[in-house]
Amino acid sequence: MEKDFVIVFTTAQDHQAEIAREILEDNDIKSVVLNQKDSMYKFGDIEVYVHKDNLEKAEEILKKLKS
Repeated sequence: MEKDFVIVFTTAQDHQAEIAREILEDNDIKSVVLNQKDSMYKFGDIEVYVHKDNLEKAEEILKKLKS
C-alpha cells in the first residue's frame, strides 16, 4: 500500500468498489482498490483507499454510494 493512503470505502461487492474508484477518478482523486476477500470462501471486504489529503473530499463524493 502506498504511504499516507487511508480507507475511504469498504464493501463486499466487487462492482461497488469499482464504481467508487471510477467516481473518484472522475473527480481527479487517485484511489487504490485492495481486494481482501478470500478467494476460496468468498468472505472479506474490498477496500478503496485515497491519499489522506483527499479523504474529506472523497468521503463527501462517496456519501451517496455508502447509503
